[in-house]
Amino acid sequence: MAAKKSGKTLNLAATIDLNEAAALRDKFLSMRGSAVSIDASAVERVGALGAQVLMSAAKTWDQDKLAFTFTKVSDAFQKTMQLIGVDVHPLLAKEI
Repeated sequence: MAAKKSGKTLNLAATIDLNEAAALRDKFLSMRGSAVSIDASAVERVGALGAQVLMSAAKTWDQDKLAFTFTKVSDAFQKTMQLIGVDVHPLLAKEI
C-alpha cells in the first residue's frame, strides 16, 4: 500500500494524438487511487483528444483529492495546451 501514498510518475510520449489517447486513458485508469506526477518534457505534439484525456484525468484526480501535477513540460506542450485554451500552470509542480 506504500505505492498509493508515494505516487506514480507517467512519462508522456512525444506525440499525444488520437492513437495515443486510448493508451493514455488506460495508463491513467491503472494509476487511479495514487498521486500522479507527469513528465511532459518529451512532448512535441498534442492533439485535442490527447489534451481532453489529460484534463479529464486532472479533474478525476481533483475529485479524488489526490495530487495530479506536471513536473516537467516541453515548450511545445505548453504552447499547444495554451492554443487549445488549457492553462496548465495551476497543475505545474511548485518548487519548494
